Amino acid sequence: MNIYTVSLFGHRSLRNPLSAEERLEREVYRLLKNHKYVNFLIGRTGEFDLMATLTIRRVMRTYSRINCSLTLVLPYKNSNVENHKDSFLNLYDEIEVCPYSSNAHYKSAFQIRNQNMIDRSNLVLCCIEHESGGAYQAVRYARQQKCQIINLAEGEIFF
Repeated sequence: MNIYTVSLFGHRSLRNPLSAEERLEREVYRLLKNHKYVNFLIGRTGEFDLMATLTIRRVMRTYSRINCSLTLVLPYKNSNVENHKDSFLNLYDEIEVCPYSSNAHYKSAFQIRNQNMIDRSNLVLCCIEHESGGAYQAVRYARQQKCQIINLAEGEIFF
C-alpha cells in the first residue's frame, strides 16, 4: 500500500489557535480525500500538538475515514504514557519511541526524533509563528531536506 506520511510541528503556545485549527481541518480533509492512506506523525509537547491530535481525530470521525492513522512519536520512553497506555491508545492508533533518540540526552532527543519524523515524511504541516524553538528548528531541517511544508500560522515565516 502507498502510504502518504505527514509530520506535524508547532509551538507550545499559539497566538490564534482557532485559526490554526480551521486551517488544519481543511488540510487534513484535503489529504484524506486525495490520498489512499495517510499516516500522521505527531509529538505531544504543547498546545499545537494537542489541538492537532484532536482536530485529526474529529475529521476522521466526521468523515468516517479509515484510510488514515495517527501515530504518537516519542523521543524516549515515557512512564506517563506507559502507565496510561490504554488512555493514549484512545487518541492515537499507534505509539512509538524513536529508536535513534532514546539513548540521547533528553534535550537533544527531541531534535533527533523530529528529524527522524521529517525523514519519513512526504509533507510537514506546521504552525510556526516565530523564528525560534524546537518546532522552528524542525521545519528548518525539513526545508533543508526539500520536504514540502505548509505553515498553518497567520503571516509568513521564512525558513
